[in-house]
Amino acid sequence: MVYIKFFRHFTWLLAPGLLTLATSLTLVSCTAEGEKAQSPSAATNVSDTNSSGIKAKVLRIGYQSAGDLVRSQKVLEKRLQPLGVKVEWAQFVQGPQLMEAMNVGKIDLGAVGETPPIFAQAAGAQIVYVVGSRRTATTGRASVIAVPPNSPIKSVKDLKGQKIVFQKASASHYFVFRALEDAGLKPSDIKILSIPTVEASSAFLEGKIPVWVAGDPYLALAEKAGKIRVIKTAEGLDTPGAYYVGARKFAVENPGILLIVIEEIDKLQRWAEANPKEVAKIIGPIQKLPPDIIEKVVSRRSYGLRGISPELIKEQQRIADYFYKYGVIPKDVNIQEAVLTPEEYAAITPESISQK
Repeated sequence: MVYIKFFRHFTWLLAPGLLTLATSLTLVSCTAEGEKAQSPSAATNVSDTNSSGIKAKVLRIGYQSAGDLVRSQKVLEKRLQPLGVKVEWAQFVQGPQLMEAMNVGKIDLGAVGETPPIFAQAAGAQIVYVVGSRRTATTGRASVIAVPPNSPIKSVKDLKGQKIVFQKASASHYFVFRALEDAGLKPSDIKILSIPTVEASSAFLEGKIPVWVAGDPYLALAEKAGKIRVIKTAEGLDTPGAYYVGARKFAVENPGILLIVIEEIDKLQRWAEANPKEVAKIIGPIQKLPPDIIEKVVSRRSYGLRGISPELIKEQQRIADYFYKYGVIPKDVNIQEAVLTPEEYAAITPESISQK
């Protein structure tokens, strides 16, 4: 009954019929052959003898396309398997689907933008913010509001009365609303058609979508095809950024696992930031993208983690209040209810990122 109650609430928050496990949720196990570790992080032999704070025998991680680097390099498996913890991976088209799966017990941890956990919490999900993502000079370049090249729409101000395609409850939701506000418009000035980016891509390239909120790699593919004109990027957006979010019970019971996960992801992302060409060589074949496309995708990615702090939670609360103000979520969300104690964060946050 808990599953049914949450699914009804969460589906209402997104779009009727959008989130069916058969069509919107793609679970992919980590069984790819020949994905050999190539980064210095993956090659480092780390011996763990202290297994305190580890209760689970399996860590189930949800990821979107940007998570391919961590999965392919098997850095988590290298640390956790000697401790008796198996790592399983599940791929999702976007953040809302990932959050839904977490709430119904299919995954324990996953990376999403600032918006999906707010909608999930509003629908009753028992989640916690585990660690944040560092904002860099490239943050926001890979997310755009775009139109076909011959569209009469020249700026965000021209969006009044237009139908805009993006997935509700995804990071695009806040991006669009803030772009409208900056242009002197209101959310009620547009019509929203909620479709995941991967499903909208082909329709946009065929000229069937007047305004699309796109992200890489679909943005890069549309650029190469000459079928897109960007009118606004998410650069400079006043958002706290993305997070790794966990199921509360798992996070509380397994601080030892989370510490290892955060250490390895931060280490790998530091390497990736300094070695973009190597990253492109690794994930290009995985995502089946040509070199020129994957290099552009990698160049627009942001890397690095930052610890959860009172300032970061305050920023996330501001986003939640924003959605409630516009009636997008049905109740006021208290972000503090999805936060661990200072002692619990100290146990899972490496010193290298705690002050970021």
